[in-house]
Amino acid sequence: MDDAVRLLHVGCLLFIPASQNAVYELFLFALFVLASGVVIVQVVANPLISLLGKPETAHSRLTFAQAFNSLGTTIFPIAGSALILGSLATVTADQLSGAELDAYRIAESQAIVHGYLGIAVALLVVAGAVWLFRNRLQGERHEASAGLAGFDLLKRPRFGFGALCIFLYVGAEVSIGSLIVSYLMQGHVMALPEQAAGKLIGLYWGGAMIGRFIGSAAMRLVSPGKLLACVAAGAIGLILISISTTGAVSGYSLLAIGLMNAIMFPTIFSLASERLGSRAADGSGIINVAIFGGAVIPLATGALADVTGSLGLALLLPAACYAIIAAFGIYARRPAAV
Repeated sequence: MDDAVRLLHVGCLLFIPASQNAVYELFLFALFVLASGVVIVQVVANPLISLLGKPETAHSRLTFAQAFNSLGTTIFPIAGSALILGSLATVTADQLSGAELDAYRIAESQAIVHGYLGIAVALLVVAGAVWLFRNRLQGERHEASAGLAGFDLLKRPRFGFGALCIFLYVGAEVSIGSLIVSYLMQGHVMALPEQAAGKLIGLYWGGAMIGRFIGSAAMRLVSPGKLLACVAAGAIGLILISISTTGAVSGYSLLAIGLMNAIMFPTIFSLASERLGSRAADGSGIINVAIFGGAVIPLATGALADVTGSLGLALLLPAACYAIIAAFGIYARRPAAV
């Protein structure tokens, strides 16, 4: 974990020479290093959170932790744009020339440097905290797997089913998120201009944040598997309401699916990973690979929209994904066998 945070730190620092030299390839390299750190943090942090406490409350802890992930995706784009752009947002480069353009470029570079330098300092604090608590799980051991050997976990029915559901969940979530603006712009839905529809998409992603805080508490009272099945069924119901109605009801019922999505990733992850023991890190890595469903299913949903000429009918594909997730919730409602 400490190494992953350090990699994030290095990725942030690489934006400084990239910005000062204005070299596109350096920006790509810095982004690659930063993204690699994010992936490693995800792979390590999820099973770590599951282990830090009683097994029966692992689902609740992971959902609570993921709520801060959603909080970050809600707050930091706004804070980051204000921090990095600042007064630059009031003018564009094509409005300037000569010395004014040079000054704009320098200010632009300094804004990026200061922004990522601030993040790098914050990551140093996080790295220090990780180092201080490095021995919290001294008794835990990871069983090393060679090459692709870790994928043998997919032979376990519960884990394999869970990994499939992560693929489907991310695909369904991204598909709906990608279609929302076009969907809300339709005359029979809300007939909104593009900019207004784009602003409403925050309700979809914000719903995921709120739902995770609520869900983390609910899972201390309700079986995680049953709750997963309920929210997946709720997502299907909202899709059916949306495509069978018009106006605000149609639009807001689709936006409300974000609330249903809230607990899905952490709950599927923790249910699939139950009883993996020393193979928890391998399982986490495989599940994080399964998120490439977010690249596959949106393409299929878009193709279905093109073939049928209807965004509403295309939403039946995400609905099918949610149906399989609901089945997994019912299947995994009882604790995994040893």
